[in-house]
Amino acid sequence: MTMAVPVTSPTDTREVVLRVENLKKYFPINRGVFQKHVGDVKAVDGVSFDVHRGETLGLVGESGCGKTTTGRTIIRLYEPTAGRVDFLGHDMALLKGESLRQMRQKMQMIFQDPYASLNPRMSVFRIVGEPLEVFHIAAGEERKDRVAELLELVGLNPDFMRRYPHEFSGGQRQRIGLARALALNPDLIICDEPISALDVSIQAQVVNLLEDLQEKLGLTYVFIAHDLSMVRHISNRVAVMYLGKIVELTDRDTLYSNPQHPYTQALLSAVPVPDPVVEEKRHRIILEGDLPSPANPPKGCNFNTRCPKVFDTCFEVEPDIVEIAPGHFCACHLLKGKA
Repeated sequence: MTMAVPVTSPTDTREVVLRVENLKKYFPINRGVFQKHVGDVKAVDGVSFDVHRGETLGLVGESGCGKTTTGRTIIRLYEPTAGRVDFLGHDMALLKGESLRQMRQKMQMIFQDPYASLNPRMSVFRIVGEPLEVFHIAAGEERKDRVAELLELVGLNPDFMRRYPHEFSGGQRQRIGLARALALNPDLIICDEPISALDVSIQAQVVNLLEDLQEKLGLTYVFIAHDLSMVRHISNRVAVMYLGKIVELTDRDTLYSNPQHPYTQALLSAVPVPDPVVEEKRHRIILEGDLPSPANPPKGCNFNTRCPKVFDTCFEVEPDIVEIAPGHFCACHLLKGKA
């Protein structure tokens, strides 16, 4: 079962920009000469959350948990199998044609690979200026001035606009991608692991730039990552995903100081602490076994094959995600009495 209403912060009175309700994305498995449908890969399986204006929601979990698919389904790069994506009062899952095209002005994405996400045959001017041309926002000198303004905004020299992507470093390419995302003044930006392909020294620069732009422009982010230390730095709230489901969601400080789900506890125990005394005394939780296939998830709790605290109920009943404290949501049978 999945909670019917989105998990949200009870103290945040700001406008809800994005509301995701019971979102599912299944990829069909077809076999045989006639491509008979024999099953589904349940990449996203009943995800719910809210994102408020001006906040950053971190979406974390190990590779294959469905983070990127969630982001791409929200923005309709993938068609949702079920559920509702309410963006500024519009159900994105129902929009088509021109209505969808107009809403996409307000919802942009920064992709993980700064090398693959930029067209090598297009100059920086064409890459950043293309959204302005497509939506008939600016042309001629006005377009050139806007591209120059955007490049300055992300910390690049406007004189670079006639250069091509191969002439830039990874960090500079990611800044170009960010400038392209900002061209249409979006309300929401989905950041799909925007720093994972960059050097550590450059990662902090890009994250600091994202924070500065959020403060300056009032942006709202969904920040997808597997680097928990970086998510702690940039996020207001954090949702932890495992095998297509959210297992815990709360504000950043609570998650890192008082994690409740066994999977969250295991993830955080793997984050190194820059203090040798603390690091030596810290208990490291080692998860045994491999991540189950999303094409054949376990019965009951998805985490029951690797959980160090598993008991009989976990193999039979899927846990609901419930509020165990104000604004702190968790899906675990161990916490049933706290709800």
